[in-house]
Amino acid sequence: MNLGMLPERLVNWEQLGLHNLSASDYNELLLFDCFGNIYVQVICEDCEGALRHNPSLHGIDYIIQ
Repeated sequence: MNLGMLPERLVNWEQLGLHNLSASDYNELLLFDCFGNIYVQVICEDCEGALRHNPSLHGIDYIIQ
């Protein structure tokens, strides 16, 4: 699900903090397409809270059904 979109002209790599990612986080969280788009894999605040309070949910692909 798309949580948001930022046009390139409004923000840059450093403003998003992507330059601070470790190599493993970079490989796990970022996807690139052939058009130069960058996709950052994140979870919404509701899912983050659910995971924090219910660690057993980490093995489930889709927390909110």
